[in-house]
Amino acid sequence: LAWIGDTILDLYARTWILKERGTVCGETLRRMTSNQFLTCFGNPTSVEAKIRTLYREEGMKTAFMWIESEILPLFERQERNRK
Repeated sequence: LAWIGDTILDLYARTWILKERGTVCGETLRRMTSNQFLTCFGNPTSVEAKIRTLYREEGMKTAFMWIESEILPLFERQERNRK
């Protein structure tokens, strides 16, 4: 169940990074999709399975909206703190 969610998260992250930075940054992508980061939200496999379920039941837009509202805010805070 989780590998589809992992792929959706990766696609969202790549799209977001490209929009924000104008280029894809592998290190930022790794930080945003790593199990270490996803642990902030629970078991990484469970987080990815949640994304997969949203994608399968309600579509890509809903899955992206969930990532944007649940995952992105913490990631952006962590990125600000890194700087």
